[in-house]
Amino acid sequence: MNNSRAMEDSTLSVADNGPHTLEKTSVWKDFLATIKIGIVNSNFITAFTGFWLALFFNGESFLNHLDTAFFGLVGSSLVIAGSCSLNNYIDRDIDLLMERTKDRPTVTGKFTPLTVLLMGIGLTLTGLLMLLATTITAALIGLIGAVTYVFLYTIWSKRRYTINTVIGSVSGAVPPLIGWAAVDGNLHVVAWVLFIIMFIWQPPHFLALAMRRSEEYRAAGIPMLPVVHGFTVTKRQIMVWIVCLLPLPFYLYELGTPFLVLATVLNVGWLVLGFLKYNKLEGEKWGSLMFVYSINYLTILFVAMVIATLI
Repeated sequence: MNNSRAMEDSTLSVADNGPHTLEKTSVWKDFLATIKIGIVNSNFITAFTGFWLALFFNGESFLNHLDTAFFGLVGSSLVIAGSCSLNNYIDRDIDLLMERTKDRPTVTGKFTPLTVLLMGIGLTLTGLLMLLATTITAALIGLIGAVTYVFLYTIWSKRRYTINTVIGSVSGAVPPLIGWAAVDGNLHVVAWVLFIIMFIWQPPHFLALAMRRSEEYRAAGIPMLPVVHGFTVTKRQIMVWIVCLLPLPFYLYELGTPFLVLATVLNVGWLVLGFLKYNKLEGEKWGSLMFVYSINYLTILFVAMVIATLI
């Protein structure tokens, strides 16, 4: 994630793909692309849900914790933004080989590697300091998430092992824990249920994406499951992970019957969709369908948790 002057030049030769026309963008837009604003926003939702449920289960008022909300939610977002920047810095050599990532500022040269490196370190450290203003537990969880994503996932496992998806899921599952810990450092069982839901949701989500982009991952030499073991094995693993989600909403029974019904419908719906189209769609199309469902699933589920406390 870089912070340099936007290039006015409109062309760049990318790997073996020949001349590539660059979209003229503002520095702000390039900054948002570098921190992966989509990931930051989606994780903000899960962090806020953890924060909100911590208030609910502890009988606290949101208005009495506005400062905690600011430091906790902004801090977690900065840690995520910084970690994503460092991911872009490290992966700039393989990002240029993939259609999905070839226009990132780290690839096009709009941001220099040093700028992105400093941006990543600065955002991460600032976020951790803000989390430290809430509880030590929140800051520690944020640090674990950043280290897991940058070192264990990006540097160590992503280019070596198909299990990189599972390893990366740890970092993606910590935002609701951070949100909860900002309010209550003694993590309630509900906080861990949120973590487990996020952890189990990510493999089917990212494996579906890997199916959708399997040829790009193959070209970049990234050993994603569908690249190494094919679509059949990947489909089977996706379905197993979804099955593992089925019992988890019942640990949140205190959110009420309407939530349990909705969560169960979402889980069963995902499973049924996968089975119905299992042999009817080719691998990439099946992966795209499951990927789109997974995005909507997560948003609806976590928003529903918040709404359930207001009913």
